[in-house]
Amino acid sequence: MRKSFFVAFTLLAATPAFAAEEPSGCDKFKWNIDREKTALTAPDRQKLASGNAVASLPPAGVTLALGAVDEAKLPSPPERAPKEGTFAGFLSFNAPPKAGVYTVSLSAGAWVDLVQDGHALKPKAFSGATDCDGIRKTMKYEISASPFVLQISGIKDNSVSIAILPSE
Repeated sequence: MRKSFFVAFTLLAATPAFAAEEPSGCDKFKWNIDREKTALTAPDRQKLASGNAVASLPPAGVTLALGAVDEAKLPSPPERAPKEGTFAGFLSFNAPPKAGVYTVSLSAGAWVDLVQDGHALKPKAFSGATDCDGIRKTMKYEISASPFVLQISGIKDNSVSIAILPSE
């Protein structure tokens, strides 16, 4: 009796840990990610160094070269402190062609801060999944028609593909 109680208790205690894991597979995103995945994996992605100013939103994804988090010189402190030994970087964008909801998608897991008019914007929606080649997470932001900065931090790799597209 004691043994079965212990086994049942152990299984129940482990359940929250499994529930906290992100879903696995491209079909587990909360919305269709085909456009974003195509932009993130396009062979002609523009390669940019951290700190670049971008005149307009690229029609496809870009690959951002990142630096060590302690040398990245992010314009604003990240809302979540990055772990030591990770990478970070940023891009400054002129105003988007029009205000609206845009998806910001990444090829790898990282912390994203989208800063506009001196304030970090909160995503309207978030979706992520592991084991989907080319895309790891996507967020929807309400972006006004003014310049903004996209900061990436806490990433394990020294580069990441990014796509910023008008939401459908």
